[in-house]
Amino acid sequence: MDLACTPEEEDFRARLRTWLAGVLPTLPPKPSPDDWPARRAYDLGWQRMLYDAGYAGLHWPVDAGGRGATPTQHLIYLEETEKAGAPYVGANFVGLLHAGPTIASEGSAEQRARWLPPVLRGEEVWCQGFSEPDAGSDLAALRTRARRDGDDYVVSGSKIWTSHAEVADWCELLVRTDPAARKHRGITWLAMPMDAPGITVRPLRTLAGSTEFAEVFLDEVRVPVANRVGAENDGWRVTMVTLSYERGTAFVGEVVACRRVLAELAREARKNGRWDDAVLRRRLGRLNARFRALWRLTQWNVSEAQGTGGVPGVGGSVFKLSYSHARQELFDAAAEVLGPEALDLGREWTLDRLSSLSYTIAAGTSQIQRNIVAERILGLPKGR
Repeated sequence: MDLACTPEEEDFRARLRTWLAGVLPTLPPKPSPDDWPARRAYDLGWQRMLYDAGYAGLHWPVDAGGRGATPTQHLIYLEETEKAGAPYVGANFVGLLHAGPTIASEGSAEQRARWLPPVLRGEEVWCQGFSEPDAGSDLAALRTRARRDGDDYVVSGSKIWTSHAEVADWCELLVRTDPAARKHRGITWLAMPMDAPGITVRPLRTLAGSTEFAEVFLDEVRVPVANRVGAENDGWRVTMVTLSYERGTAFVGEVVACRRVLAELAREARKNGRWDDAVLRRRLGRLNARFRALWRLTQWNVSEAQGTGGVPGVGGSVFKLSYSHARQELFDAAAEVLGPEALDLGREWTLDRLSSLSYTIAAGTSQIQRNIVAERILGLPKGR
């Protein structure tokens, strides 16, 4: 792995910094966290600005509408946008970071032409319809059915924790198309239009007070067969591609953000007198070492993905497992730095601490990640 910056990459960094310095002051105020329609508009607006400037889908393949950036350019982009305080992908998370890359890897030419440009241009939002009430960590136990009826699948069932469903145009949806097959073999990956008749969305309020998740109920929803990505009953393999992106590269920008937060915590501790606590200093020092290591692992995963056609490997599970727990410890340390102020929901880092509790569940629980690491990386036998 050689991630040393070339003169061309340093020039890319300089041009990106200049662009960010000029465009960020022109952005409108961020909308209320509770106003998802406004947040959707804000996030799509930022995505359009990235597209117009040539930074949308930076690391996507050129034939998928991206710029085919080198791993180092991708990491430079993440570093510089985070340091500059640029908006996060927000409502564009699913489309940009795993639904879009999955379609780029597995979709037909027609599907790539239909779905990828609107994601990159900031015109359409995707949500993820994977989890179900009775199939949490055991994703392959999903029960949502899809029966073939001519040129359509007729879908009935329910999904939960559906990210951004209330403002989404499309849903990456997992359905069971062969109930008689072994559970991993009868699954199909569909792109479902969220305005189709028979869809009911009920937002779920999280501990942090946000509603970025929802329950989705599907009652005889017709989805064209043309919207199937991959072959019928081959959806589990396609899903592994999606999850590789979700676990392997989708969180890399957050590592940069956590390193910034850690530096801010150290400054806050010096300001409020808690820096005199040697135990706290050691805790922050350990966290600094963990996030430096995670950044190196990020570089490895991004470089490996580049060398294997863009799909991250199982090392993403190592990253996801370690990052989830490091993030929780980071914001526990933030509560220690803040003291009684950590109970104030309006105080910086308080809501982050609440949301960090979900990270050992989201995108595959820590227990699932440990199994993947044990079986696929270490070669240990499967548990009984």
